[in-house]
Amino acid sequence: MNLADMLTYADIGQLTTIAEHYDCECKRNSKHELIQSILVMLNRREFIEQQVSSCSAQDLRFLNTLLFDNRSAYSLEELQALIGQTAFGGEQEPAKKTESPREAIARYKRSGWLFNGMTQSTKYLFQMPNDLKERFRLELGMMIRKQINRTSEPQAYREEQNLCAEDLRLFLRYIRDQDIDLNQEVVMYRRQQQQIMEMFHVREPLVLKGGWRFGYGRTFSAYPSRLALLYDFAYYHEYIAEDGLKLRLTPKGREMLDGGMKESMVQIFRFWLRLYKQAVPNLTSLVYWTSECAKEWVTVTSLHQALGWLIKPYFYDTAESILNERILGMMLHLGMIRIGESLEHGQVVQMTAWGQKVAGKSSILGSGALHASIDKL
Repeated sequence: MNLADMLTYADIGQLTTIAEHYDCECKRNSKHELIQSILVMLNRREFIEQQVSSCSAQDLRFLNTLLFDNRSAYSLEELQALIGQTAFGGEQEPAKKTESPREAIARYKRSGWLFNGMTQSTKYLFQMPNDLKERFRLELGMMIRKQINRTSEPQAYREEQNLCAEDLRLFLRYIRDQDIDLNQEVVMYRRQQQQIMEMFHVREPLVLKGGWRFGYGRTFSAYPSRLALLYDFAYYHEYIAEDGLKLRLTPKGREMLDGGMKESMVQIFRFWLRLYKQAVPNLTSLVYWTSECAKEWVTVTSLHQALGWLIKPYFYDTAESILNERILGMMLHLGMIRIGESLEHGQVVQMTAWGQKVAGKSSILGSGALHASIDKL
């Protein structure tokens, strides 16, 4: 529903609260006048710009979450969880008393961001007007893009279009043709990992013992990032199985190989979004904003400046390392961006045409069944 519809169904109490919040001049006992004055105020061209420019970073992160969430309604508990998720520790916010999640929700209702449902079954749920969402998305995009530094094409750059899908096929062939033992941690021995790397189009250094690695998939602790993604993808789709201390190709995996492998980069991309969501909850929006910012060649430094405030550090991963390694690095492997080096600006990136297309649809990808299954990894 749009703002006008939600105002029509809202009770006069909330309408009065919103009108008072924005100092609307109207009769407080006339629902019609309340609705009209609120619509005039909130539909002003500069209204959204003023809202975005005056919001705290936490409010903008909460707003950003709503803009990219597929749910049409939220329970009180779900909203409280989202507010907690967008509260980063240690940042400098404008001086104000500590606000509880319930108080924040009440403030968002006063602001006209949230409304209760209109039916008996949804009256305890919260919704955000669709047209308001779209206006906020456009304004937030303008704010983010203003911080981006564009540059010319570097002399050389790296691109990996479709190589993940090709290496997935090579990985399954290797498992079919080799007798692969697993160690006591149910991990391939380093000799076999090295053989796989020598076969792949894209090689990665093997994981060294002693460092921390968790949160980015089932086998991320044992294998390099790209190999771990392909391994988890094959394991989830039941193309491979860990049979005791042996790794084998399943009949389903053999069927896929014999049939010429129909897996596409889009499927691997969707899988990556879900796999990394535990550590980077707003990954979908970060992919989208990267695509909006990097239609041309841009500096990675300015991407950090524009998007860093949206990224919550994850244990020993800083916002910078998450953007560099977990997002941009994997987007390169997924064929979504090309990365180059500029003598003047350092590292620079640009979206590929395919990356631009798939990122624009990323906020509507996936299904509930896929989400639930991958969350078990």
